[in-house]
Amino acid sequence: MASKSKSLRNSFRRLWALDKFSYSVRVFIALTGSMALCWYQGEMKQLIPLFLGIIACALSETDDSWQGRLNALAVTLVCFSIAAMSVELLFPYPVLFVCSLAMAAFCLTMLGALGERYGAIAYGTLILSVYTMIGVDQRGGEVTDFWHEPMLLVAGAAWYGLLSVLWQMLFSNQPVQQALARLFRELGLYLKIKSELFEPIRTLDVEARRLDLAKQNGKVVAALNSTKEIILNRVGNGRPGSKVSRYLKLYFLAQDVHERASSSHYPYNSLAEAFFHSDVLFRCQRLLRQQGTACRDLSVSIQLRQPFIYDDSFAHALNDLHASLEHLRIQSNPAWRGLLRSLRALANNLGTLDRLLSDASNPDALADASDSSLLDRSPRNFKDVWTRLRLQLTPTSLLFRHALRLPLALVIGYLTVHLIHPSQGYWIILTTVFVCQPSYGATRRKLGQRIIGTAIGLTIGWVLFDVVTSPILQSMCAVIAGVVFFVNRTTRYTLSTAAITVMILFCFNQVGDGYGLFLPRLLDTLLGSLIAGLAVFLFLPDWQGRRLNKVLANTLTCNSIYLRQIMQQYAQGKSDDLAYRLARRNAHNADAALSTTLANMLMEPGHFRKEADVGFRFLVLSHTLLSYLSGLGAHREASLPAEVREQLIEGAGASLARSIDEIAQSLASRQPVAIQSDAEEALAAELEQMPEELDEGQRLVQTQLALICRQLGPLRTLAAHLIKAPEKVPTDLTDRAT
Repeated sequence: MASKSKSLRNSFRRLWALDKFSYSVRVFIALTGSMALCWYQGEMKQLIPLFLGIIACALSETDDSWQGRLNALAVTLVCFSIAAMSVELLFPYPVLFVCSLAMAAFCLTMLGALGERYGAIAYGTLILSVYTMIGVDQRGGEVTDFWHEPMLLVAGAAWYGLLSVLWQMLFSNQPVQQALARLFRELGLYLKIKSELFEPIRTLDVEARRLDLAKQNGKVVAALNSTKEIILNRVGNGRPGSKVSRYLKLYFLAQDVHERASSSHYPYNSLAEAFFHSDVLFRCQRLLRQQGTACRDLSVSIQLRQPFIYDDSFAHALNDLHASLEHLRIQSNPAWRGLLRSLRALANNLGTLDRLLSDASNPDALADASDSSLLDRSPRNFKDVWTRLRLQLTPTSLLFRHALRLPLALVIGYLTVHLIHPSQGYWIILTTVFVCQPSYGATRRKLGQRIIGTAIGLTIGWVLFDVVTSPILQSMCAVIAGVVFFVNRTTRYTLSTAAITVMILFCFNQVGDGYGLFLPRLLDTLLGSLIAGLAVFLFLPDWQGRRLNKVLANTLTCNSIYLRQIMQQYAQGKSDDLAYRLARRNAHNADAALSTTLANMLMEPGHFRKEADVGFRFLVLSHTLLSYLSGLGAHREASLPAEVREQLIEGAGASLARSIDEIAQSLASRQPVAIQSDAEEALAAELEQMPEELDEGQRLVQTQLALICRQLGPLRTLAAHLIKAPEKVPTDLTDRAT
C-alpha cells in the first residue's frame, strides 16, 4: 500500500513538473467555472462571450511575477474594454468602423516593438475585437445594450486573469524551475550532438554534423534567453531571494557549460586522420555523451525538485582520457605534437565541464557571481518607448511592414464580408488575424495547419454530435477541447486548431444549431487563409533571401565584438561581467537568428531561396568560427607573458576583429570582398609558428587565434559568391517590396 502511495505521489510530481500542466489546470478551472455558472443561472447564451474572453486573456498572458502580472492584467482589461466598446459603438457605421479597425491594427501591431509583454497584450486586444464583431454579427448587427456583451467578454478575461495572478502568488518559482529544466535538457542534447563530431571515421560528414549542431545551438540560445527573462521578472531591480538566488547560480552555471560545450580546439577531420588507430577520440566522445546525460539528469532533478547526484564514474572516464593522452605522448610522434596539445586543451575543457556539472549538485555552495546583473531590455520611460517605436517606423523594419500588411488584410476581409455576405462571415477576419504572420514562411506554415486543423475539427465535431447528445456531456467536451487548444497552441498548431473548432461547435450547439456552423466555418477559414497568404505574398513581402546578406553581416559583426571582449579579458583578467556576457549572448543570438532565417528561406518560392545553399554553408562556417571564439573565451584564466601580451591582444586579436568587420561591412553594403588576403595568410603562418619552449598559455591563445584566422578565407569566398551579382537597389517602396 505504501509503495502504491509513493508511486502515485511520483506520478503526480512528474505531471506537476510538466510546463503545460499548470497552464492547462488554470484554463480548465476558468472554462469549467464559466460553464457551471451559465448552467446554474440558465443563461447559456452568456457562455460564448465568457469563453471568448477567457481565450483572449490567456493568449495575452506572458510570464511575470504576481505583481507584474496584476499590473499587466489591469492594462489588459482596460484595453479589452476600450476595444469591445469601440466595436459595439462603431459597428453600425461601416466606413468609420473599417478605418478605425485598420488604425487599431497598425497601432497594436507596432506595440510589439516594446517587448513580448506589450506585443501579447496588443495581440489579445486585436483578437478580442474580432470576437466582439462575431458577437454583434450573431445578433444580426443590432447594437442595443452596447455594454452587455463587452461586459461579458471582459468578465471572462478578468476571471481567467485573477486565476492567473492567484496561481502566480502561490507557485511563483515554478516557471523558473521549468525554464531551467528545459535549458539543461537542450544543453544535454547539444553535448550529445557535439560528441558525434569525435567519431574517428575518415569519411565523416563534418559539415552535416556542424549544421545539426548549429540548429541545436539555436534551441539552446532560445532556452537561455527565455530563462533569463523569467528570472529577471522575479529579481527586478532588487536582490534575489534565497530560492531565486539558487536558480540564478544555476543559470550562470548553464552559461559556462554552454561556452565550454560550444568551444572547439582543432579541425575534427585532422584529429580523425591522425588518431584513427587510437582510442583517444572514442574516450572524448564517451565523456561528452556522459556529460550530455548528466545535463539531462540535472534537468529531471530540477523539474521534479529532487537532489541531483553527479555520477562518480565520470571521473574515471576523465582519468582514462588523460591516460590515453599520456600513452600517445610517450610515443613521441613529431607529427602529433601540435594535435596532442589541442587534445590536452580539449581534455582540460572537458575536465572543467565535469567540475561545473559536479557543482550543480550543490548550487547553494557556489560563490555569488562578481557581476550577477541581467540586462533588462524593457522600456523604462516614455522616452524609451518613443525611441523604440521611432526606430521601427521605417520600410526596412519587418515589424513595420507587418503592421502595414495586417490592416490591409483585415480591410480586405471586412470588404469580403460585406460583398458576399457569407454566414458567420466575421470568422474570415479572425482567421486572417491568426494566419497572417510577419514572414512568408511562417504564414505559409500556419495557413496549411489552420486549414487542415479546421477540417479535422469539423470532422471530429460531426462525429461527436451524433455520439454525444447530452448537453452536459457536450459542455464537458467543449471544456476539454479548450484545454487541448491551449496546451498545444505553440507546439502543435494543427491539433490546437482542431480542438478550438470542436470547442466552438459545442458552444454554439448549447445556444442554437451547431450543425449550421460546419460549412460556414470551413468556407471562412479558406477565405481568411487565402487573404492572409496573398497579403504576405504580394504586399511588402519580407523575402528572407533579399536580406540574407544583412543577417550574415550581423552574425560576423557580433562575432567581432565577442572577439574584442575576449581579448580584453585576456588583457585585464577573467571576469564574467555584463559586457562580456552580453557580447557572448549576442554572438550566439545572431548565430541562432541566421539558422531561423535559413529555415524560413526554405519555405519561400524557388527564386527567393536560390542562395539557401550558400547560406547554410555560411552557417556552418560562422558556427565553427563561433566555436573557436568560445574555445578562446573558455580559457580566459590562462595568463599571457607580458612581452607577448601586446603582440597577441593589440596585434593579432585586433587585426582579426578588423578583418571580420571588413567582411561584415562588405556583405551589409553588397560591396566586393577580396577572396584572398595576404595579410591574413601571413598572420596565420606567424601564429602557427610555435617553438617547443613556448609558454602553454601563449600557445593555447595562438592556436585558437590561428584557427580563427584560417576560418576567414572560406568566409571571404562565400561572401564574394553571395554578392558577386548585386541586386538592383530599390528606388521606392514598391521596388523594395517586390
